[in-house]
Amino acid sequence: MPVSKRAQRVQEALHRAGVDARVVELSASSHSAQEAADAIGCAVEQIAKSVVFQGRESGGLVLVVASGRNRVDETVLATALGEPVTIADAKAVREGTGFPVGGVPPIAHNQPLRTFIDQDLLSQTEIWAAAGTPNSVFRISPSDLQAVTNGEVLTF
Repeated sequence: MPVSKRAQRVQEALHRAGVDARVVELSASSHSAQEAADAIGCAVEQIAKSVVFQGRESGGLVLVVASGRNRVDETVLATALGEPVTIADAKAVREGTGFPVGGVPPIAHNQPLRTFIDQDLLSQTEIWAAAGTPNSVFRISPSDLQAVTNGEVLTF
């Protein structure tokens, strides 16, 4: 059972969504995709990294859940949104999601976020996502991730 309050919040959200996933806290940091893959013992492609962007005109926050091997193409995201974007700063991320940069999960945010999912994640059998802290994660199927986030698929 997760120890931290943020990890517990993610575990409860998974349970409410009907997803059979268990949050685990690692002894090593999972702040970066490569660190997470090393700590878990999986391929970096299986890491679902959550990156929060902000619309330059609207100021609205948008979540991108990308494969750990990919860099988010801001032009592709801006086209999908219909406005230019920038990476949200740490304060906006914490206020909008309730979680710190490096531990943002794809669910359980302070406010609903429009979510985009990297097409490459859908080819994986299982993926691992942050669970609210820099050292907590959970395993989930790509289809469950898409369902619980209502994520729109993009190719980066």
